Amino acid sequence: MTTRMFGERIARVEDDRFLRGAGRYVDDLGADALHAAVLRSPHAHARIVDIDVSAVLDVDGVHAVFTYDDLQGPMAEPLPLLIPHPALTHGRTQYALAKDEVNHVGEAIAFVVADDRYVAEDAVDKIVVTYEFLPPVVGLAAARAAERLVHDDVPGNVAARLEQHVGDAPAAIAAAPHRLSLDLDIERSASTPMEGRGTLARWDTDSGRMQVWTSTQTSTGVRAAVAAKLGLDLGHVDVITPDVGGGFGVKIVHPWPEELLVPLAARALGQPVKFIEDRREHFISSAHERAQVQHVEVGFDDDGRLLGLDVAFWHDNGAYTPYGLIVPIITSTQLLGPYKPHNYRVTFESLYTNTVIVTPYRGAGRPQGVYAMERTMDAIAAYLGKDRADVRAVNFIQPDEFPFDHHLTFQDGRPLVYDSGDYPQLLDKLKALIGWDDFETVRAEAAAQGRRLGLGLACYVEGTGVGPYEGAHIHVETSGKVKVATGLTTQGQGHQTAFAQIVADELGVPFESVEVVTGDTRRMPYAVGTFASRAAVMSGSAIHLAARKVKEKALRIAADALEASVDDLEIVDGSVRVKGAPDSSIALGTVAVLSNPLRYAFDEASGAATQFSVGDPGKPPVAEGEEPGLEGKDFYSPERSTFAAGMHAVIVEIDPDTAEIEILRYAVVHDCGNLINPMIVQGQIHGGVAQGVGGALYERMEYDENGQLLNASFMDFLMPYVTEVPDGIEIDHLETPSPLNPLGLKGAGEAGVIPSAAVFASAIEDAERLDPGNLAVTAMPISPSQLFDLREHHRRGHPVVEEARQRRLETSAQHRKDPS
Repeated sequence: MTTRMFGERIARVEDDRFLRGAGRYVDDLGADALHAAVLRSPHAHARIVDIDVSAVLDVDGVHAVFTYDDLQGPMAEPLPLLIPHPALTHGRTQYALAKDEVNHVGEAIAFVVADDRYVAEDAVDKIVVTYEFLPPVVGLAAARAAERLVHDDVPGNVAARLEQHVGDAPAAIAAAPHRLSLDLDIERSASTPMEGRGTLARWDTDSGRMQVWTSTQTSTGVRAAVAAKLGLDLGHVDVITPDVGGGFGVKIVHPWPEELLVPLAARALGQPVKFIEDRREHFISSAHERAQVQHVEVGFDDDGRLLGLDVAFWHDNGAYTPYGLIVPIITSTQLLGPYKPHNYRVTFESLYTNTVIVTPYRGAGRPQGVYAMERTMDAIAAYLGKDRADVRAVNFIQPDEFPFDHHLTFQDGRPLVYDSGDYPQLLDKLKALIGWDDFETVRAEAAAQGRRLGLGLACYVEGTGVGPYEGAHIHVETSGKVKVATGLTTQGQGHQTAFAQIVADELGVPFESVEVVTGDTRRMPYAVGTFASRAAVMSGSAIHLAARKVKEKALRIAADALEASVDDLEIVDGSVRVKGAPDSSIALGTVAVLSNPLRYAFDEASGAATQFSVGDPGKPPVAEGEEPGLEGKDFYSPERSTFAAGMHAVIVEIDPDTAEIEILRYAVVHDCGNLINPMIVQGQIHGGVAQGVGGALYERMEYDENGQLLNASFMDFLMPYVTEVPDGIEIDHLETPSPLNPLGLKGAGEAGVIPSAAVFASAIEDAERLDPGNLAVTAMPISPSQLFDLREHHRRGHPVVEEARQRRLETSAQHRKDPS
């Protein structure tokens, strides 16, 4: 019997190739290509008075230089605003090359193509740009003050303002027995994948066909943009996504200027052209995320039950809004997590600043929302003197309340309706995993040794499987091999393994017989992309449906060949056989041969499908409604998103004097519905936690008042080493299948990073409560130096705290003098 694959811990088939260095990334392709370099603005805000490229024109090895004045037609128009929204009243996007004005350091101004990158870079340095400097707007405080404007025609720097509400939150808060307000801050970070952006294009003059290889999360999106901007028929543009060295959201933006300029230059020059982004370029010209300032008003009863929640926040969208309002909309709706506040109002403003654009980064607005909600839960527990887990539990949506309608609109324009879950059971599992009930004993034992421990908790719900659709095509070769194509792209998620598991089960073939291709518009021209933890839900469901079609067709063809009823057949180990009579069978590859009636025989196998070998002379060779070949195509389009959920807990140790933070234990419980491959899900969680540690404790984009990014290199942008990431992350799963798709799936790709800021803030604050005065952690990320400064500020306001610190220092000094 064929071994069932779904739910098994199958080793990833991709890894052998990558570990042997056989990956094929954009920069591994196009050995014969010319190379491009980009002149980028050194200023955050300036008018372009003049661009002098005369010194470049005679440089040996330079083939072309483009500025805005060289762009024509659609290429001379602003780049698309990808996701319009009625609230985005002042959306603005950049040009492929700056026209008249630059609005952040790193904005593209000129594009040079040369024999190699060295010559191109030297040529870029010879371009002379005359600027008229303008005062920059840096940071949310400056944007809100609006003493200066990023765009002259955008009043108050406000790109959008949106409010959603259910019930009457202000009235409920005013009438509540208890009320609190919180002011919170979360800083910018960035995706920083190992591979930056890269694009290669080749123009075929004879066929009028453009081929583009690009490191993207949406090959079909790039294809549509190239066709529209270059005036090509969509069918004459092929976009192939080779191996991608990480995306995490930054490569969902499409098109980046270079994804248009490279094919434009390839067509103009009649030669292949390639652009590979360097690391500094990635820091100053690719997207960032996270920065928000939040204000929370909450009313609650004696048990900590939410009666009203009123949230206002200000979102930094950078200089342009190509991806619309997706990030702040997600924050505003996913903030609710597993809770039901009864009365909720949220208002946000999305503001322009003279900094790099802000678009989704793994978590995509959810870390900010979870941070606001979980800090509120901790504040309520502290105010009431209650256990933090108990306060959360009293607010949970209960298992018998699903589907639960929040009466809000989610990022996909659909109702915010949670499809399934069991949040009380998630919390029980997490408490058991981390040892919640025993922690006070552990803390006391550590304190007796002069050690300071803290325990943090954070809960989240994640909207996954966002539409509108994904598709799949499956073709069974005459060899019995099964070729699977889906249009979304892969950046290391293990798609080739997980999708093959789905096909192997549904089609009854060995796992080793299945080959999966993603992100190639030649194989699947209709697709959306890889983001929002949607691959398994969307493409997985489409692949399942397509495999079912192939199976049904295979059984019909085999029924004729075996002279049996379809109902009496099954597919096992790649052969169609009569149930209970395994000797009466036909190989699936032979069924593929029979599915394609032939006039000519090219080999022994095809000879079995010619007109004198098979077929009923009284019937057409291809029946009405059928197509030649053993293949099937199908699409999955959900009515709304699915909602995964999870909870994280962390135990940290903080040095009482230096404020250094060490992670002792980290636990995760996650519910992503039915698990296709638990090992892959575990890997996704590990990777997400690693990024979350970085975002909570290390990473921030440090802009100065002039809009210069001060830490635009890995020398200065702090990232956690492997020694700072928890080694033995403790993971447990809960599976509450989604009723919205045929496999009961929910997404898992972003789960590991979503609650990180909240869970570390909770743990650090818990550790610091050993000092009197309830030090509050209200800004993230937080480094040891920042925690040290926070302590000092706190002590200055609480003399008793300073006295306790001095006694501890004196005791420590005495111990050093006399260890006995």
